[in-house]
Amino acid sequence: MSVSQLHGRVGLDELRDRAARARELLRECTLCPRKCKVDRTADEQGFCGTGKDAIVASYGSHFGEEPPLVGRWGSGTIFFCGCNLGCMFCQNYDISHLKRGSAVSPGELAAMMLALQERGCHNINFVTPTHAVPQILDALVIARTNGLNVPLVYNCGGYESVDTLKLLDGVIDIYMPDMKYSDNAVSKSLSRAADYWEICRAAIKEMHRQVGNLQIDPEGVATSGLLVRHLVLPNGLAGTRDVMRFLVREISLDTYVNVMDQYRPCYKAADDSRINRHLTVNEYADAVNEARTQGLHRGF
Repeated sequence: MSVSQLHGRVGLDELRDRAARARELLRECTLCPRKCKVDRTADEQGFCGTGKDAIVASYGSHFGEEPPLVGRWGSGTIFFCGCNLGCMFCQNYDISHLKRGSAVSPGELAAMMLALQERGCHNINFVTPTHAVPQILDALVIARTNGLNVPLVYNCGGYESVDTLKLLDGVIDIYMPDMKYSDNAVSKSLSRAADYWEICRAAIKEMHRQVGNLQIDPEGVATSGLLVRHLVLPNGLAGTRDVMRFLVREISLDTYVNVMDQYRPCYKAADDSRINRHLTVNEYADAVNEARTQGLHRGF
């Protein structure tokens, strides 16, 4: 796939400009809705716990993602440490909360991307990238100069700044956000994000404006578009009905949705009686039925 075939891909000069604008945001960090305003260029750390350098836990060919991302040769995932959410049930808490990884330069990050492309990965999948957008853009300038041309995936928790997302317009080909909750009281207690529902809806609208519905080539591999993840939680805490209604009424009936059943009580979930157990079969079936009842038909 050539660069010209990718969705709305910006040129290198524009990419350099976006990277410079993103770097400026680090001086008084407002990359995400928390707007911590710490000087990350001086290695100060806000909520996400990340300073001037991106921290990478691991990278490699991943075959556990959604089928349109995996294809035959896998999704080229790069896992970033730190997170702008504080989910008490985080399944990657050693990465997101404990930040077990290594700081990398833009050149090193670019080399990872190119190595994944060389392995045949169908895309470069940035996992938990929100707080690392400037570092990713800097690395992309290097990687694109050296021949990176596969689709780019922004795999995030859904708690995004629309202004930051606009810096990625024409850079990111596939957005893969979570829609975790439709109740702010729940998001406050479980993820320390009292405004999650409003923030997430605005972010999803902007993502869809940029890339539209998920496009899949004849080989079953995604090339561009929006893919939404919704992790079903015990006791209906994810608010599935309202999430699916939003997608149908304000995004598209053709939204590709992964209704996920892999919740398990990790990290601090044992401390909360609402989430200290696995899902029941009926809880998951009800969530899938809700998506279908609302009219969604892609994914699940």
